[in-house]
Amino acid sequence: MTSQQVITNTSDNILNTYARFPIAISHGKGARLYDFEGREYIDFTAGLGVNAIGYGNEAWGKAIAEQAAKLGHISNLYHTAPPAKLAETLCQRTGMAKIFFANSGGESNEGLIKLARKYSFDKYGKGRQTIVTLVNSFHGRTVTTLAATGQDVFHNYFFPFTEGFRHAPAGALDMVKAACGDDTCAIMLELVQGEGGVLPLSQEFVTGVAAFCRERDLLLLIDEIQTGIGRTGSLFAYQQYGLTPDAVSFAKGIAGGLPFGGFMTNERCEAVLGPGTHATTFGGNPICAAAALCVLDILDDTVLGQVAEKGAYIREKVASMHSPYVTGTRGLGLMIGIGVQNASHKELAARLNEAGLLCLTAGAAALRFLPPLTITYEEIDAGLTIFESVMKNQGDLA
Repeated sequence: MTSQQVITNTSDNILNTYARFPIAISHGKGARLYDFEGREYIDFTAGLGVNAIGYGNEAWGKAIAEQAAKLGHISNLYHTAPPAKLAETLCQRTGMAKIFFANSGGESNEGLIKLARKYSFDKYGKGRQTIVTLVNSFHGRTVTTLAATGQDVFHNYFFPFTEGFRHAPAGALDMVKAACGDDTCAIMLELVQGEGGVLPLSQEFVTGVAAFCRERDLLLLIDEIQTGIGRTGSLFAYQQYGLTPDAVSFAKGIAGGLPFGGFMTNERCEAVLGPGTHATTFGGNPICAAAALCVLDILDDTVLGQVAEKGAYIREKVASMHSPYVTGTRGLGLMIGIGVQNASHKELAARLNEAGLLCLTAGAAALRFLPPLTITYEEIDAGLTIFESVMKNQGDLA
């Protein structure tokens, strides 16, 4: 099979809902990917932040194979060992009280929304259901999480959207407070706005929001779909902000490439969702949980410390290039945004992909780097060499 055959087969048989690059990937190892003709690409995307431990990891593959040979699925009407052990591990490493396992980021954030609304209903009754999120946020692709997303570009086509959300500007604590009326039950934050441009929230703002939530008995919900599982240099980004959130969602990197997610709650929220109030058929799947246990075993404190060091290394190297297209960098750990000018970020990303460096866009004018957390410095340097070559070649981009 050739790359073109795969591309044609995709076009002929899969809905055209993605602006795919004309690249077909056959296999990978570490942070290197290969197409069907053997051409090599350095991966600074990690499958949209999913492939936390890179490609071809033998321990991960062994954990999946062994669990698949024993038990693939049984449903949550019965107990299985991998999700129980995984929940124990996550609680021990975060200090949270209980876990609910889901399948994706959007589903995990739906769980946060249901948790907040039921917490408020149980305590205050009807009429206190609104959740305040931030302008420029992104919380998912379901009808409800699109409504929670604070970007007008997503609020089209699928009317009517779910009610019960208001949006306030990031960093504007007074405006966040003003958006919280008597009908409000929670504030939901991404600590680094990923799709919105890789924009970290300030410590002062986040601390102020947390204090306001305690004052008003609002749940503080943290969306860590993209920032969680080591991406920012700690297991969860909220740990760097000194927060004690009421609930935290996660997905993407948790199972290293398999569809998995969920949310964690603190002690005051652990009993909110009882039997029959929330469920999912595949949540806590034993194979995915076994993969997640392997990922967490690899992402120990030593590796997480290296994530911060590698992120700083990349940002320093990019800043030293003096490209006519680069305006600066921002981010946490290996969640890096690069501001661009003099060309569209989509065109620059296309050129980089064509040259052999896979990268992403973010916001209106930024490139986004989300490499595997286990990427080597040799792989980083190989990717940055490609980046510098494209960014310094003005050609017909200017």
